[in-house]
Amino acid sequence: MNKYVVNRPALIMLYGFPGSGKTYFARQLADSLKGVHLQSDKVRNELFEDPRYDKQETEIVSHLMLYMAEEFLRAGLSVVYDADCSRAKDRRDIREVAYSTKALPMLVWLQIDLETAFSRVVERDKRKTDDKYAKPMDRTSFEELINKMQNPTQSEEYVVISGKHHYQTQQNAVTKRLYDAGLLSVEDAQTGLVKPGLVNLVPGYGRVDNARRNISIR
Repeated sequence: MNKYVVNRPALIMLYGFPGSGKTYFARQLADSLKGVHLQSDKVRNELFEDPRYDKQETEIVSHLMLYMAEEFLRAGLSVVYDADCSRAKDRRDIREVAYSTKALPMLVWLQIDLETAFSRVVERDKRKTDDKYAKPMDRTSFEELINKMQNPTQSEEYVVISGKHHYQTQQNAVTKRLYDAGLLSVEDAQTGLVKPGLVNLVPGYGRVDNARRNISIR
């Protein structure tokens, strides 16, 4: 896998349906950028022995995620922020962390059709790296989450990638955005490029276990 060295850190948020491939993409992108993959589901499972996914628990996880993102960015590391960015307010809060650390905020929208996304959700396997910490969902909880999502507007300057494409193709769009923002050299931006184009698939439409407080994020 190609490795890139950015001349200042980026804070990359992910938006898309459950099952669109956000964690798979985030893990590989963080490795490509020699950065940090911050995964909220992993943080939650490290903090809480039996996660309830309620409001109080979610607020604790969100505050810790923002704190860790800021610390990594100040240390000069790019962060791929693998958390619920479905609401515009959450994305604004994350961007504020980027601005405060002079990092580049970037939103990546993984687009995929609903039925493919749901089929991936119900086929999740806890034995797999990218499914290990995923929240269990049935059709009802899946649709409830979808109905609460607030799609990015043009003012948010997002990058669209297909949730069905190979990682290298997905990475091309992100690499171009980083290059356009001045974070990559021409040589880095051209490394490993492949040709297939992207397709827009979107239709129109606390209980804390203190013994588990030490968190290791890779």
